Amino acid sequence: KVTAVEIDHRLAERLPATASAHGVPDGALRVIDQDALRVRDLPGDPAVLVANLPYNVSVPVLLHFLETFRSIARGVVMVQAEVGERLAAAPGSKVYGAPSAKAAWWGSWRLAGTVSRQVFWPVPNVDSVLVGFERSEPLGSEDERMLTFRIIDAAFQQRRKMLRQALAAVLGGSALEASAVLERAGIAPTARGEELTAGQFLRIARATPAPAR
Repeated sequence: KVTAVEIDHRLAERLPATASAHGVPDGALRVIDQDALRVRDLPGDPAVLVANLPYNVSVPVLLHFLETFRSIARGVVMVQAEVGERLAAAPGSKVYGAPSAKAAWWGSWRLAGTVSRQVFWPVPNVDSVLVGFERSEPLGSEDERMLTFRIIDAAFQQRRKMLRQALAAVLGGSALEASAVLERAGIAPTARGEELTAGQFLRIARATPAPAR
């Protein structure tokens, strides 16, 4: 069975009839007329995510579904080309950023294909890509994830700064305190966020003293 989430009321109303006209058996499609960012419950336990994600909120929707529906094991999504490249990027890449590190928390990602802008009407001003993913076990607990994601956000808000400066606000309030946390985590205080894996960001979170969490 397929569960479709559609925020546009008109499309949500028409989708069952359209699917039936194309041979989809009755009962095989369920439509949830709701904002994907607000969905908390779905029928059954979804195992595969296939989506043409709204380009302006593609990363938030994707991370929301991975966080909320832990039964999702794999999937393929279509996103703007630049976003797809970030999701699949490795540390050290020019496009590696917060979405890359957060996505890696949930599993492995790969570019699965390109989609020309010419196949859409009206023709958009951007190209699209397909991104495939395979979920792996979370790197840490939910509390650790939340702190790790805060650290990731801080690291990439000032991506050209050394971590001892970029993370000062979340690791105690000063560059000196941030350096101490980084050293406990085995991370050079002079490193930059674009060099670190999700696992290394987790090490920083685990080395953060409780009062700073």
